[in-house]
Amino acid sequence: MARDMSPVLKRCRSLGLEPMYLGIDKKSNRTSARAGKKVSEYGLQLREKQKAKFIYGVLEKPFRNNFEKAKKMKNGTSGENLLIILELRLDNVLFRMGYGRTRKESRQIIDHKHVLVNGKCVSIPSYQVKPGDVIEIKEKYKTIQRYKDILEVTGGRLVPAWLEADHDALSGTVKEMPTREMIDVPVNEMLIVELYSK
Repeated sequence: MARDMSPVLKRCRSLGLEPMYLGIDKKSNRTSARAGKKVSEYGLQLREKQKAKFIYGVLEKPFRNNFEKAKKMKNGTSGENLLIILELRLDNVLFRMGYGRTRKESRQIIDHKHVLVNGKCVSIPSYQVKPGDVIEIKEKYKTIQRYKDILEVTGGRLVPAWLEADHDALSGTVKEMPTREMIDVPVNEMLIVELYSK
C-alpha cells in the first residue's frame, strides 16, 4: 500500500498549513525556505491540491477519481462536491467524531477492523458514509485503554454540526450531508477545479 511518509511538520511548513488541521498540537517555529517568494498561478493551484491531498491523506489517483465523481454530481459546484466527498470518507468521519487523534490513526483503526457501520464491519478507510449511517467501535474494543487515551486528547474537540457523537458509547451518527460552510479546511477548492480543467 502506498503511503505518504514525509515529515508532517516539514510538509505543513512547505504548504503553509497549520498542523491543527491534521489533529496535531505541535507548532513549527521555523519558516519555509520559500516563504515570501512569488508563486505562479499554476504553483498556487498545485499547492491547494497538495494541501487537500495532505489534509485528507489521499494519494493522486483516488483524489482524481473523487474529482471526476464530484464533476458528475448534479447539485453544487465541482470544488464543493469534492470537499464533501472527502469529508464523507469513513476515516475522516471517525477523526471528526474524535475517535482518532489524526486521520492516519483513524485509518489504522479501520484497517484493524475495529469499526462497524450500521452493524457491519467495514475495513475500507475510503468507504463513503451517507446521512443516517451509524458508526461505532466494536463492542469488544470499547473498553481497551487506547480509546480512553484518544478521548482524553480529542474530548475537547468540537464535533461538526452534521455529525452526532456519543463518546460514552463510542458511536455516532451522520445527521446530514455537510455543506461547504461546515467544512473548516483552509483549502480554496476553486483553484483545484482550475488546475484539473486545464
